[in-house]
Amino acid sequence: MAAAGAADGDQRWLVDCLTATLDTAREVRAFAEESLCQASLQPGYGAALTKVTVNKEVPFGLRQLAAVLLKQFIKQHWEEDEDNFVPPVVSASEKVVIRQLLLTSLDDSNGKIRTAIGMAVAAIGQNDWPEDWPELLPFLLKLIGDQSNGNGVRGALRCLALLSDDLDDTCIPKLVPELFPSLYRIISSPHLYENSLRSKALGIVHSCISMLGSMSGVYKRETVNLMTSMLDPLVEQFSIILNSPVLSPNPDDWSMQMEVLKCLLQLIQNFPRLPEAKISAVLGPLWQTFVSSFKVYHLSIIQASENADNVGYDSDGSERSLESFEIQLFELWTTIVGNSMLAKVIAGNIKELAYYTISFQQITEEQVQNWSRDANQYVADEDDVTYSCRVSGSLLLEEIVTAYEDYGIDAILEASQVCFRESRELKQAGSADWWRLHEASLFALGSLSEHLCEAQDSGYNVRDLLEQMVTDIVGTGVHQYPFLHARAFSVVAKFSSLISKGICEQYLCNAAHAIASDVPPPVKVGACRALAELLPESNQSSMPNNIMGILSSLVDLLRQASDETLHLVLETLQSAIKSGGEQSTSIEPVISPIILDVWAQHIADPFISIDAVEVLEAIKNAPGCLEPLVSRILPTIGTILSKSKIQPDGLVAGSLDLLTMILKNAPAAVVKAVFDTCFTSTIQIVLESDDHGEMQNATECLAAFISGGRQELLVWGGEQGSTLKMLLSAASRLLDPELESSVSLFVGSYILQLILHLPSHLSPHIPELIAAIVRRMQTSDIAGLKSSLVVIIARLVHLSAPNVDQFINLLLAIPAQGYGSSLAYIMSEWSQLQGEIQGAYQIKVTTTALALLISTRHPELSRIEVNGHLVKTSAGITTRSKARVTPDNWTKIPLPSKIFALLADTLAEIQEQVGDDADNIDEEDSDWEEVQNGDATPQDIMYSASVPSNANPSVEHLNAMAKVFDEDEDDSYDDDLAKNDSLNEVKLLDFLTNTFVNLWDSDRPLFEYLCQGLTNPQRVAVQKVLRK
Repeated sequence: MAAAGAADGDQRWLVDCLTATLDTAREVRAFAEESLCQASLQPGYGAALTKVTVNKEVPFGLRQLAAVLLKQFIKQHWEEDEDNFVPPVVSASEKVVIRQLLLTSLDDSNGKIRTAIGMAVAAIGQNDWPEDWPELLPFLLKLIGDQSNGNGVRGALRCLALLSDDLDDTCIPKLVPELFPSLYRIISSPHLYENSLRSKALGIVHSCISMLGSMSGVYKRETVNLMTSMLDPLVEQFSIILNSPVLSPNPDDWSMQMEVLKCLLQLIQNFPRLPEAKISAVLGPLWQTFVSSFKVYHLSIIQASENADNVGYDSDGSERSLESFEIQLFELWTTIVGNSMLAKVIAGNIKELAYYTISFQQITEEQVQNWSRDANQYVADEDDVTYSCRVSGSLLLEEIVTAYEDYGIDAILEASQVCFRESRELKQAGSADWWRLHEASLFALGSLSEHLCEAQDSGYNVRDLLEQMVTDIVGTGVHQYPFLHARAFSVVAKFSSLISKGICEQYLCNAAHAIASDVPPPVKVGACRALAELLPESNQSSMPNNIMGILSSLVDLLRQASDETLHLVLETLQSAIKSGGEQSTSIEPVISPIILDVWAQHIADPFISIDAVEVLEAIKNAPGCLEPLVSRILPTIGTILSKSKIQPDGLVAGSLDLLTMILKNAPAAVVKAVFDTCFTSTIQIVLESDDHGEMQNATECLAAFISGGRQELLVWGGEQGSTLKMLLSAASRLLDPELESSVSLFVGSYILQLILHLPSHLSPHIPELIAAIVRRMQTSDIAGLKSSLVVIIARLVHLSAPNVDQFINLLLAIPAQGYGSSLAYIMSEWSQLQGEIQGAYQIKVTTTALALLISTRHPELSRIEVNGHLVKTSAGITTRSKARVTPDNWTKIPLPSKIFALLADTLAEIQEQVGDDADNIDEEDSDWEEVQNGDATPQDIMYSASVPSNANPSVEHLNAMAKVFDEDEDDSYDDDLAKNDSLNEVKLLDFLTNTFVNLWDSDRPLFEYLCQGLTNPQRVAVQKVLRK
């Protein structure tokens, strides 16, 4: 064909085939598509596609189709390690041809083809660059710098924008000095380049700043020098761009400002100690953008008085809407307020910032329409941290309070009062939108309820303002202003400890009336929130009839509710039942059947079914309700569990969950009744089921059986030894190494109950139990499961005391695949996992068990080596390509040294929690000052022996540690089933102190040897207890 006259044979065939895929005859299309599919498996197909894509003589439609197929080809055949890989892999020689053809065509005159080529280059670059394609970046830089080739600049910039997220610390230091002048020229030349291209250039600047920030911890000097060289020209351009006011909701009018906001955010987040004067220069233009954009936002979004296409997407798929622009502004202001130096600069404008923030938080017309139409959406948006100006504004107000404390609270209260006053003026002027500003003021204050309640105690008059704002609503039309009334209910509930008792009682009565009346759904939502919070605090003796009426109204609502509103009604019902006192006895026959029906209908929805179980638990705990509730539930649950294999999905797992709730803290008679009906069926489920949810819930249920029945459980089974045999069979199945790890997730809690309540019966089986635990750990891929089994080993250490030596010998006698003994395997895992163990009880058990082990000074412990320090052989960012070729490298240290360091670490954390942190000095110096002083950065980093993995101890671990230290709290343990363990009485600080002191007194040379491996904070912590 003429169009392909310059093409080779492969191209001609491919062009004909592509043309055939567009034929109107289905048979022709199908044959052509199959031919292409077969051709994709042959060598040279990718090169042929590339040649068609870049061939300007081929019609545009066919070139575009070829480009689409090429992108798919690259995704499937380029890299064998990729998830989407389909054999065969492209040969090295063909890759060279494809890369070269694509690069030289980045300046194609057709914008769509240019974009497609750029995306193909970027897709290949993410796999091949820099190792297999070192010439890519120099070529792109040359193309961007060629002012005479506008298409080349566009193509290269597009490609670099796609690649920028994969830039790493090896290329950024070289890339930025070469690239920045070209980017700056594009950004600063609106007369030469269109805004879309300038935005792309700013996007690449954003990626570079982000990567420099990631590098700053290791390459402090280099990154600061690079940023310093760019800062002045960047800030100048940022100021020029932000000085242009936002005049329209059209994204094309403010796309440049959006990119500047992103760059500024990265600058301040990653380089918080930038010279104050340099960043301050952009704050004035930033404020101009903030204020001017509010005027547009108010007209086009809040009032919707201007036609605006609210949401669009750019070529990268990112949302382009005025809402997203304002959210970006809020995130930047929040970061500025959180920066101690910049916060001082803007301190004089905080009241204005708070005022505009509250103004931005007004309900938009779109939200009014959506929430009026769908109450579920209203509840969901209120409960979740949604992507909106309301939520972002609340985060900014929170940061203002954190940064400015009393001054910030004063600014927000004053701004709220101004907004409230303006809303009243609008109301008097006859504006239909007056309520929005009033509601926004209440919403803002409600988001800061904890801070403001504390402020009232400190002398601020928050009460008068709030009471004026909520009483001012009384008398306004509930149908006309539903969202204002809903907000008032919510605010009174949040500030019930602060607002006068009379107003709270009035709103409680109003809420009870609202849920029984024909009012808009948002009002009923607010009323439910008020009831859930106010009922537990109300004077029940003054409203006995109201409780029954409230319960009746909530049951009616329950029948109408769905999805999110169902969750809210169940939560409110739970609160009402708990507040019912003696009256609750009469409600069990009325409410229980309805809740059980809700539970059964929503058994596949974990959130609703859990809510329903919590309501049933409230009924169970109400006076006189336990026995009738059990009598109602047990026959049905017993039938379900006995015929578990024929039940609908989720019903068996849900029934076991319900059963566990009934068993929790139940008297022995109830546990016996449940045992007689359901125990054998629960055992059978553990032994035979393949369903993960059923197995997990059955495991928890068995743990509850043992916790509630204890020794008596063994007698209830009838035939001597049959119950124990069933319990051990269940443990054996749950520890089966062939099972998926998630199935065994709760086996640790189950075995713990066996240890706590049936120790003498379990004792003969401990060797088999340990062997099974080791096998299960070795095949597990879930750290949580391994940690729970480590807790079991630790509890067995305590069980063996004072003969811990004998327990060590037992572990030495039990083999473990790939290790000299179970002791070697268990301790290698334990020493790694200790910092990740969660739960205050679990941390106390494992820490004290380690202390018992090291106190034995058993000679075999010193013969075991475990991971000590994690060594990074090269500094910088670990990219995907680096991670593939550079595995973690650990030093090896004797086990006693590791245990000693772990105990010292815990001791240091305890001392910090109980008040020694006052001795610590914040040694953080300015990044910029350190560079000026010439501080060097080490190129090799060695982590402490106490670090269990690549990361610091998890947040959950640290929170649990805090509970361990709070020794006086009766409820300081996460696991209710372990609350009766005598180890709960152990004072961890005293236990560790005695361990270190005894080791110091009994074996001074060993103690001093072990101290040599400690970090300085660990050594200081140990020295403190020795001095006491």
